[in-house]
Amino acid sequence: MKTWFLDETSSDLRREEVPEPVLRPGAALVDVLAVHVPAYTSALTTGARGDLPTPMVLGTGGVCRVTAVADDVFGVHVGDVVVNGGLLRSTDVTRPEEFILSWTGIGGTGDRTPDVARLRGVWRDGTFAERAVLPASVLVRLPGAEEDPRPERLAVLPWLAIAAQGWDRGGQRPGDGVAVLGATGQLGGAAVLLALARGASRVVAVGRNAEALDRLAALDTRVVPVVLTGDRRRDAAAVAAGGAPGVVLDALGAATSAEPTLTGFDSLAPGGTLVLVGGVRHDLTIPYGYLMRRRQTVTGSWMARPETLATVWRLVHGAVLDLDAVAVATVGLDDPAGALDQAARSRGLEFVVLVP
Repeated sequence: MKTWFLDETSSDLRREEVPEPVLRPGAALVDVLAVHVPAYTSALTTGARGDLPTPMVLGTGGVCRVTAVADDVFGVHVGDVVVNGGLLRSTDVTRPEEFILSWTGIGGTGDRTPDVARLRGVWRDGTFAERAVLPASVLVRLPGAEEDPRPERLAVLPWLAIAAQGWDRGGQRPGDGVAVLGATGQLGGAAVLLALARGASRVVAVGRNAEALDRLAALDTRVVPVVLTGDRRRDAAAVAAGGAPGVVLDALGAATSAEPTLTGFDSLAPGGTLVLVGGVRHDLTIPYGYLMRRRQTVTGSWMARPETLATVWRLVHGAVLDLDAVAVATVGLDDPAGALDQAARSRGLEFVVLVP
């Protein structure tokens, strides 16, 4: 079968034909229908975002059709359309370990333990391919998706679920006013869509690209764009101008400083929550007394629970969340370098999707 194969992080991602995957215990064999190619994939293949278990077929996430299941798998069946949530967990509830399947990112304690190394070695290959063998525990059924004429749109479900998990961690409720930092990125755009679908009364979309923010504002009158100026006090006042947000979701990527994140903290309402779900690589200096007296919370959120993925699918399938707001550009397997370049140029609610 055809794949995107990575020999090592010092080499380019290349189109390669490899042997058909073989079904194993605890797994399902799937045909890959469509899989999102994140904007940062090119940087990931260089090792800039963490190590990879090379050599490997790269790719996490994806919407797939099940073609076979192992005898010890119950709950997914041949013919089901499923989404790969990507987060594989160990079975130790006292010291849980987890990692993103066929990608970078280790959760739990964040340690590269021997168990994590073994898990990554056993479940090495991913979904940038025509077919894959995936552990059943990462698959979530999408009832009603079997006849969807545009499976490429469903490839964005994992990103929507990551955003939804962030709102869950922040306790967002219908009627809340919220803010999204880094709203012009892919995760930030997904967070805006989810906040609207979950009944937010006001969504402050914060970023540096005014044109991209205006496109988000055109989605719904509840979206209020705020362009960052770099003046923390002024920016925080602009975010809180229509009422301090009860939840601020930080979806920023590799920011040059922590100031934009702290702008979100400064704008937060008393009793509110700042949710960290992005890729900022800087420590935060939080004023102890301010946080204590205002009874605020700073919390982390990473990836998404299977239940959250199922909830997002119900929002989409029930037409509560309209995927027509997402611009999908499809690519094939033949030109991985071109596809990665196109993905690197995607922004906001623009997604590049591989359709093998």
